[in-house]
Amino acid sequence: MSLSLLLALLLDTALGEPRRWHPLAGFGALAGALERRWNRPGVAARARVWRGALAWLLLVVPPSAALWWLLAALAPLPSAAVGVVVLYLCVGNRSLAEHAGAVKLALVEGDLPRARRSVAMLVSRETGALDERGVSRAAVESVLENGSDAVIAPLFWFAVGGAPAALAHRLVNTLDACWGYRNDRYCHFGRVAARADDALNWLPARCCALLYALAGRFRPALRCWLRQGRRAASPNAGPVMSAGAGALAIWVGGPAVYHGKLEPRPVLGLGREAEPADIAQAVYLLWRATALFVLLACALHWIAGGGGWP
Repeated sequence: MSLSLLLALLLDTALGEPRRWHPLAGFGALAGALERRWNRPGVAARARVWRGALAWLLLVVPPSAALWWLLAALAPLPSAAVGVVVLYLCVGNRSLAEHAGAVKLALVEGDLPRARRSVAMLVSRETGALDERGVSRAAVESVLENGSDAVIAPLFWFAVGGAPAALAHRLVNTLDACWGYRNDRYCHFGRVAARADDALNWLPARCCALLYALAGRFRPALRCWLRQGRRAASPNAGPVMSAGAGALAIWVGGPAVYHGKLEPRPVLGLGREAEPADIAQAVYLLWRATALFVLLACALHWIAGGGGWP
């Protein structure tokens, strides 16, 4: 298991996400097509909730069960190889770093319009009116939050339940990204997707917050997590971003525009406001946290194996 974690991360570092024919891209397209067919205007709210729940089950359970059956049918070595490839496709460490790096580069070169376009690929808020620090803040927040969703959580579920659990989490997280919005279109149809994502990410998010604290400034991170973690609307983003910002000794958050409306959001962290250089620091923090997770997983497997590698 520990070797599989390391190999998947090495594959992600060496190759990054597939440029074409990424399975998750096809899955997202399928989710969009199903939503457009089942979530039509005029349908009652309760019916939308049930349709969204059924769509969620159809998109998550069969692929996860099929992968479990395939791995059970294969010999140990091919099964392990398939598991590594699945985890590689579920982890987005290099992709997140590349997108964040593009934002930082644009800011360093003084190209604010390009920086706004680049950060728009990372966040769902409107970025057209952001200044340099607003772009920096948004990029740092995205690295910290997506570090939990797209890196630590898949590794966590792989360590707990193997490749089927990691795949199930990634599919659930993708459906939340597609449907989990609090607007007229998705508030009913995407309710199950949003709540399932909150449930599956609850424990990994707190593991990620602890890892951020261990990988950065421990006491400020822990203090921010305990004092500010519940202020955010998301039950999982709050602990992750507050701990991450505390570990970097900066603050993030504050009001932001979503779908044309200014939404009040709490300020998380401490110290100064995030700056362009902090984007790279957030990426490095995530890398250190990821390395710590792998080391801890290896140690736990070593202990569980009675001192030998299982």
